[in-house]
Amino acid sequence: MPLPVELTIRLHWVQVPLWEPFRISNGEIRVKDAILVEVQAGGTTGWGEASPLAGSAYSTETPQSTWDFLRDHLIPAFIEQPELDPLRCLDRLSELPGEPFARAGLEGALWDLHAQRVGVPLWSLLGGSNRPVESGAAVGLFTEVSDLLSRVEKFLNQGYRRIKIKIAPGQDLELIRALRQRFGNIPLMVDANAAYRLEDAKLFEEMDEYGLMMIEQPLAGEALAEHAELQRKLRTPICLDESADSLESIQSILRQGSGRILNIKVQRMGGLWPARQAHDLAWAAGIPCWLGTMPELGIASVQGLHLATLPNFTLPSDVQASERWFVEDIISPPISITPDGFLSLSDEPGTGCRVEIERVERYRIRFEELRR
Repeated sequence: MPLPVELTIRLHWVQVPLWEPFRISNGEIRVKDAILVEVQAGGTTGWGEASPLAGSAYSTETPQSTWDFLRDHLIPAFIEQPELDPLRCLDRLSELPGEPFARAGLEGALWDLHAQRVGVPLWSLLGGSNRPVESGAAVGLFTEVSDLLSRVEKFLNQGYRRIKIKIAPGQDLELIRALRQRFGNIPLMVDANAAYRLEDAKLFEEMDEYGLMMIEQPLAGEALAEHAELQRKLRTPICLDESADSLESIQSILRQGSGRILNIKVQRMGGLWPARQAHDLAWAAGIPCWLGTMPELGIASVQGLHLATLPNFTLPSDVQASERWFVEDIISPPISITPDGFLSLSDEPGTGCRVEIERVERYRIRFEELRR
């Protein structure tokens, strides 16, 4: 594809307030940080989102490290030898190691731009289909069980097709029992965010009695052999999340039998195409997967939904309605679920949504523009 004479890249660091804190076993956030990547070429604009969690609650990457890598390394290297085809760009920039979130932000903008320029929806370029995607609600940790039950009831009434709760040592079996007693045999899974050890196997064997869809990431990310040992003790599938952070790690997971389900996250994998490759590896191995989130704002969430139309994403996604987390999302129309819990995509070129620049400016705390 011929490169337009003018190429402008803008970085927007935004902080959007959450309705309630996002709490997991090792931390919480109250404001969503995201680095938005705007690529403008030949009168067309593509948007991407680099969306690590603040602090060190989830990964070594932070909003600051992602901003620095984009501004000081990735974007200058891209401008020096620009390539608007996303796959060719990935090959060219693969020599710069690290920062998968930053790569996902630039790559997402290029996919959006490319899809618009060739006049097709993003799901078509990624090999998906325009099918509705099931949405599952993710519920953080609460001090009181009654608050958890109230939140779950709200999300079930809104139509979400699966409930995921966070657990932590001392906040686990009691929560599962309470949910089963109150709501019966709802589709339910738990997410430990690597908070336990193999010595806790008896606890997870007790969870086997509650008919869970899966137990997500019970042990440390690098503990693949231990996960395999724990999985052999359980009927309930183990789902790997933090462990599934690269194609190499996924190959090791599949080889060792460390889990029976994969949570694939576009941000952690470094972009839509690496996440597509992860999907393909799991599919070939007969391992179902689903699309996870951080959660992200609307740009990355919608792009993830386009990917989630691939055939081996057979379980409900963590992508939820915009109003679930954010006081105000930055896209129009906002993400919404149907009364029966599905998310739908557009046939329009690109992602099918537009970025509301006045909202970006309202929540923006830092801005940088780079030109070719």
